[in-house]
Amino acid sequence: MSDSILTSIKKMLGIGEEYEEFDTDIIIDINTTIAILRQLGVGPQNGYSISSKTDKWSDYIEDMALLELVKTYMYFKVRLMFDAPLNGTVVNSMEKQIGELEWRISVALNC
Repeated sequence: MSDSILTSIKKMLGIGEEYEEFDTDIIIDINTTIAILRQLGVGPQNGYSISSKTDKWSDYIEDMALLELVKTYMYFKVRLMFDAPLNGTVVNSMEKQIGELEWRISVALNC
């Protein structure tokens, strides 16, 4: 998977890297999720935000134990903000996954 935060989230959303029509919307949703993750204790103390596909996961988070949890968490949060499924059961399932990921991230930070 790409080290670009924007490119990898777009790929998970099913959007090709070259399709840039929704980049601004997705970047805003990614930055909102980064702010939420900061409140959980993830990322640089002074905060972090992205502005383009040049911003890398490796610049945002160095803790490899958290990286995959954070990627999955960010995908679910961005998906619900950007393109929420119409099926309530799917939304409920995603929200449960988000809750579990928040718990697991908190546990990982306290280990």
